[in-house]
Amino acid sequence: MGLLHEGQNLRGTYEVERFLGEGAFAEVYRVRHRFLGRQAMKVFKIIGMSVAEIEQYLEEAIVLSRVGHPNIIRVFDANVTETSKGICGYFTMEYVAGGSLEQFWRSYGAQFVPVETAVEIMRQVCSGLAVAHSERPPIVHRDIKPQNILVGYDADGLRARVCDFGLAKRVNPLTLMASAKGTRCFKPPEVFLNCQSDSCAGDVWALGSTLYLLLTDRLPFSELGDMDFFDGKSFGRPMIPASRLNIQVDPALDQILFKSLALKPEERYPSAKDFLDDLSKWNAPAPGKSASQPKMRISSDMSKSALGSHSPADQVVGDGLAAQARKLAREAGKLMEAADLMEEAFNKYPDLRKRYESQLKLWRRGICM
Repeated sequence: MGLLHEGQNLRGTYEVERFLGEGAFAEVYRVRHRFLGRQAMKVFKIIGMSVAEIEQYLEEAIVLSRVGHPNIIRVFDANVTETSKGICGYFTMEYVAGGSLEQFWRSYGAQFVPVETAVEIMRQVCSGLAVAHSERPPIVHRDIKPQNILVGYDADGLRARVCDFGLAKRVNPLTLMASAKGTRCFKPPEVFLNCQSDSCAGDVWALGSTLYLLLTDRLPFSELGDMDFFDGKSFGRPMIPASRLNIQVDPALDQILFKSLALKPEERYPSAKDFLDDLSKWNAPAPGKSASQPKMRISSDMSKSALGSHSPADQVVGDGLAAQARKLAREAGKLMEAADLMEEAFNKYPDLRKRYESQLKLWRRGICM
């Protein structure tokens, strides 16, 4: 049983619409604010905390409210509320109908995410994280992964937002270290040798791993995902260049990936800004131009399995959601809800992006045609 239930009214301000997901410490719900519309609410699972403990768990909301950037999720409110299991702390943030980058990646099924799209998403993520890294002392996220990056549409097109700074912590400016937490497949080698070695360069490793996944449908050290224990030897095998797995990746992008995934942190980009600088200089190769080395193609049966099993694309459900969205768009005052529904349709059946992406962008501008 969840902490909240559909239709529940909280503090006379929020109506719970539906459960979105959960992590180790919190559940996330879509709620409707009485005046401001849809938001996402993160409710912490721990019951019976003191006021001081609740404030500590709300530190994520405080961090996010201070680091304002279009590519970092916005926080609106933080407080406590009654749940089915007792008083819990919560905060609300902007709701992104498109969901996580993992969902976006999976929506492409047996196809690779287009290289230009993958790079643009990571440029935006780096842009947001660069602000956190530039704080004095810097804020280290420590849990960058596709599940903690939200991707949705606004009036200008796709926009990525970094979320879940629950593990973020200000680190000593001299050592740039913080205690290690997060998802192991996206953690750098040094963390498995010294659990106090999280740093901005460690966030860069996670960014590089995420970009490699988007481009190749596998992790840079794919064998690590199946291991229960990590040590330095786990990274002994050379990383396969992304260009050998995806014919659209060029040598210049290979070099950027190699630097972001250097085994030694001092050889890596020191921060998200440095990674962003090189991604911003990269230009997609001209159509038909390919590198000289032989290239491999990933078979469709391996596609999107790197992060575990998933539900396949569902054309019937996707078409149904798209039809509902188009009908809703014709109702007065329902255009943003229609846009949210269309983004959900995209994640069910990715071919809908080609048909309705332009229309969705117009809806986000407040235009219905």
